[in-house]
Order: sequence, then C-alpha cells, then structure tokens
Amino acid sequence: MAANTIRVTTDVGGTFTDLVCFETDGTTGEARIVTAKSDTTPPDFEQGVLNVIAKAGVDPAAIDFLAHGTTVVINALTERKGVKVGLITTEGFRDTLEIARGNRPDFFNLHYEKPKPFVPRYLRRELPGRISYKGEEMKPLDLSGLAAILDDFKADGVEAVAISFLHSYANLSHEQAALAEVRRLWPEVSVVSSHQITREWREYERTNTAVLSAYVQPIAERYLSRLAGGLKEKGLKGSPYIMQSNCGVDSLESVSKIPITMVESGPASGFWGAAELGKLIGAPNVLALDIGGTTAKCSLIEDGQVKIMTDYWIERDRTSAGYPIMVPVVDLVEIGNGGGSIAWVDDFGKLHVGPQSAGAMPGPAAYGRGGDNATTTDANLWLGRINRDYFCGGEVTADMAASEKAIRAVGDKLGVDAEEAARGIIRIANNNMVNALKLVSLNRGHDPRDFTLVAFGGGGAMHAVALGQELGVKKVVVPAGAAVFSAWGMMMSDLRRDYFVTRLADLKPGAAKAVEALFAETEAQARKQFTDEGVPAEKVKFLRYGKFRYQNQEHTTEVLIEEGAITDDRLAGIEAAFHEAYEREYTYRLDAPVELVGIHLVASAEVGKLTMTERQPTGTPSSAALKGNRDVDYALEGVHTAAIYDGTKLEPGMRFDGPAIVEDPGTTVVIHPGNAVEIDGYGNIHITLSQ
Repeated sequence: MAANTIRVTTDVGGTFTDLVCFETDGTTGEARIVTAKSDTTPPDFEQGVLNVIAKAGVDPAAIDFLAHGTTVVINALTERKGVKVGLITTEGFRDTLEIARGNRPDFFNLHYEKPKPFVPRYLRRELPGRISYKGEEMKPLDLSGLAAILDDFKADGVEAVAISFLHSYANLSHEQAALAEVRRLWPEVSVVSSHQITREWREYERTNTAVLSAYVQPIAERYLSRLAGGLKEKGLKGSPYIMQSNCGVDSLESVSKIPITMVESGPASGFWGAAELGKLIGAPNVLALDIGGTTAKCSLIEDGQVKIMTDYWIERDRTSAGYPIMVPVVDLVEIGNGGGSIAWVDDFGKLHVGPQSAGAMPGPAAYGRGGDNATTTDANLWLGRINRDYFCGGEVTADMAASEKAIRAVGDKLGVDAEEAARGIIRIANNNMVNALKLVSLNRGHDPRDFTLVAFGGGGAMHAVALGQELGVKKVVVPAGAAVFSAWGMMMSDLRRDYFVTRLADLKPGAAKAVEALFAETEAQARKQFTDEGVPAEKVKFLRYGKFRYQNQEHTTEVLIEEGAITDDRLAGIEAAFHEAYEREYTYRLDAPVELVGIHLVASAEVGKLTMTERQPTGTPSSAALKGNRDVDYALEGVHTAAIYDGTKLEPGMRFDGPAIVEDPGTTVVIHPGNAVEIDGYGNIHITLSQ
C-alpha cells in the first residue's frame, strides 16, 4: 500500500494565519482537504504558523511539502521596523536616492516634499570607479577607502550594507569586488549588492531596491531561521519553500539572501491560484479579484499567464511618489476597499467608502469591540446579505445595535434612513472596485466580456456578481475554500525565478545572434543555480520574454517569445507581436524602428505541485444543502426572498437559481436574481450571469 502524501501551505496575514492541507491517499488518489485559521502573532510570526498547524491537527513530521507566504517584509517596510543601513555607491552619486524622480503625483503642490530616503546622507558613501552603460570600465574601482567607510558604519550602528554602482547591470565586476571585500573586512554584517537582485537599468530604482532589501534582510533572515528551526523541532524533515512576489516559490536558503523578493507574496499566490483554477475549468482568460478586510486587489490573466512586472512601488498615493522596488511582482491594482472599509460623508455631503479601514481591532461596528464607524461589512449585514445569526461563521455574535447606530449616523448626514444609507455604502464600494477592475482590463485594451471573473478572499464572493454584471462578464466563479485561496494558490506554484537583463539591440537583420546568445547565457546561469540546489537540469523549464520599445521611447512593452532559437528569420514575427501588443495597450502603432531593451527569462521547476482530481456529480439534489429562506436587499434589484444554502454541503452537479445566498464559514456568496448556479467537480461555484 502506497503512503499518503501530505502537502501544507500557510499564509501569514495581518490578522489571521491561514492553512490549507491536502492529504492524498496513496492507493485511491483521493484527497482530504483541511483548512484552518488562527491569530497572527506579531512580532513572533512563526509562532502563529506553528499554532495553525497544531490547530489543523497536522503532524509536521508527516508533511511532504510545505510552502509559506508572509507579510513580514512589507510590514517591516511600511511600519519602518527594519535595520540601520549604510549605502556604498559610485563616486558622485550618493544623492541618487535624494534626487529620486520628478514624476511626483502631487504636481501642483508648491510645498511638496519627496519621500524621505531610507538611508540618511551621512550613511551614503562613495567609492571611485566607473562603468559605462555598455559595460566598459572607464575608471578602475578603488577599494582603498572601504575599510574606513566600514569603520564609520560600525561606529554608527549600521546592521546592513547595500552596494549599488552606476551601470552595474551591464558589468558586475565592480560590485562583485566590493561585495567580496565587505564580506572579508566585516564578515558579521548583512550585505547585499544590486546585481544580486536585478540587472535592469534605472539607477534610482535599482539603488532603492538594494537599500530596501538590506533594510529588511536581517529581520527576514531571523524570521525565516526561527520558522525553519521551529518546524524542524516539531519534526519537519525537509526545508519549507517560501512564496515570492512572482507567483512562484523558492528555497528558504535562496530567499533568506534576498528577502525583498517576497514583498507581495500573499497577493501573488492568490492570483497564481486563479490562473491555475482557470486552466482546470477551461477558462484561461481570468479577471481575478481578491477582497480582504482592508483592500481589494485585482489582476488580469490572459491565456493562463499571470503578468509579472518590475515597476512596483510601495506607499504610492495621490500625495506621495512612494518608493520603487525593482523585483518581479505580479501586475495588480490595489485599492483601499475591503470588508472593514469605513463609510464617511465629506463636507459637501458626498458619501465615500475607504480607504480608511476599521482593521481587526476594533473592526466593523458589528464586531462589538468598540468600533463606531459604519463599514462595508456593517452594510452587508444590515441588508441581510450576511446572516446576523451566522456572523463570521458563527464565531462572533453580531452587535446589530452598534451596526444600526453607525449606519444611521451616516444616513443622518445624507438625509436618508439606515436602509438607504446601507445601499449607498454597497453601491459606492462596488463602484470603487469596478473602477479598479477596469484599470487592469478596459484601460489596457481588454474586453471584460471575454474573461471569467474569479473572486476570492473573505469578501470577494459578496460583491463579485454585482461587479460582474456591471462589467458585462458572462460568468463568476467562486473557488472552493475562497477565504483561504491564497494559501491554496501556493499549493499550485512551481519553484520559479525571474531573470531581467538590460541589453540594447536594434531589431534588424543580424541582431538575432546576439539576442539568442544573451538568452542562452542567462539560461545557463539559471540552470546552474537550480542544479547547485539539487534540482535536476532536465526538470528546469524556461519562458522567454523580450522588452521592446519604439526607438528613443522611454518605456517598454513586454512580448512573449515562442519556443525555439531566435534567428533572423524570426525577427519579423517578433516585431509584429510587439506592434500588436503595443497597439492593444495604447490604441495606436508607429512606423518606427523597434528596439530590444532587455530580456525577461522565467526559469521554473515543479516541486511538489498539487494535482487536482475532479469528482463526478453525486446526484444529490440541491435541496439537501438548503438551510431556509430570508429577505435580502440586493441594493439595485431591491428586496427579494433568497434561498439560503449551506456551503459545506454543496456537492458536484448541484444546480439552483438566484436569488440565493451560500453561507460558508469563511465567506458569503451573494447570488442575484436571475443568476444560474452550478457546482463543478472541484467544488467551485459557477454563477452564470443574466444579461
């Protein structure tokens, strides 16, 4: 008899730590699924992971594969809980961080102040030496002053050193020499060089990325070390994999060296899960929507491919330029609209929802923890969309008096009753989310009607149908285990690394040889890294992308390059693909020469990826899951008597029509009048929208 296989993923959020466990029977192939949530335990986040594993009744010694996602990096950045960093850069360029970019968002504010650099000027030091943009050495590197710089850093309490030299993306030698010398002179310090993270141009972005990576490196390294140690003490045999921002997992050892790669690991795993789910159900074009307690995030997935970018910024808003992080991150739009988003009325009598949030403490007024602001959750509860007798899966008694008081306070400012105020809150929240979905679809030349809306997170299913109807999509899919879907997405991830290399080349006859050589060189580097870590070379797969622009333009458009060696005969087809992608996004194309700016290579290998098994319809009627009926206010469609279904009792093949509500311990699915519902063989809820 074959042994059972146990795969576990854990996801540390701001409030809860989630777990998904798949135990596959070694004989029958059937899977037993366990999900669990426990409180996140800052600052000792690893304890929350151990707690949720224990709560789920999973023995770490029996786990065959464990993947982990965490917010520890983004939290350390936003809460300024990193370490003191010293920067070593090229002579004459210590103020690159201070100068930053001129494209500030608050352009007409005469009192605008740029975001304060993470490294003050007195800790930004220079070394003589110069590389040209072509990678040629213009001036040799002089390391004679490095020892004195490091002595000053020690005296000032520096805990991490970042190195970023001009044009090091084109020639690594100066950075490599400086990195080796820092390690020789000060072996205890945490040190990172920009070329270890990225080989793309743009000095400010690359330097800031190296600084932020150094800023969080000791924090993340300690956390990951404690996590690995705690799991090992509990009996885990292997090493956990860590979710990254590029929708892939990587080894704990690799991520510990460059932890900035997991800055957005939570959202990335959810969107990767949506892409994999789309492939399973035959819907490769997906609009993915993740609504949590504080934010709503969305991303567009075309032909099963999640788009990855390196133009990522944190703390960017209407009044601040924020900070760039040049690492591979899933292309997403995030807005401050979630279940805890606060409804408020401005001085002109206009209703707003978010971006302020009630958070977990005190939370929405209905939580009964002292919150006195009306939130999206309060409005959903007041309108009967959420069951007041099954609030938070029955774990919390809804404080309806507090919720009513908060909603009436909003209504009084608007001159309407509580019901109308609650409807307004839902409609404004939905409108904000629709606009976010348009940013990743219509604004980039994609028709939402060609996509399936996949909604997850605690609040995704509550708003998805209304959003889908507004956008004109034909179907909404709510995944099984939607509330812990990000953890499920990790279960579907490959070991993945993204390599970006800047190299200019005109797309004309004769250029193919140099471009192919660059891809081959980068593939050889990737293959060596994987094999050095015990991954067989034959398991490594590659995807090639080129970053192109019309000659003399500033920014690029990324194009997938089909398999096969790049030859001069193929250049015309690659150029045509660029023209098409450019026109789709910007609505026009130019009669101008095309230039390759750099390459993007994706290297991946399967490491314990879950294979889903589809169940056949059971023949059980949907009435077996029916709990009863109640009046539900659908905001735009009015009040209807909705059938209430128990989500835990839904079986493959069940069908029913809206108006209906599906209640699951982690989420509520709001199905509008006229919608047709079917449960597929994986337990997902398919909602076909009436047009």
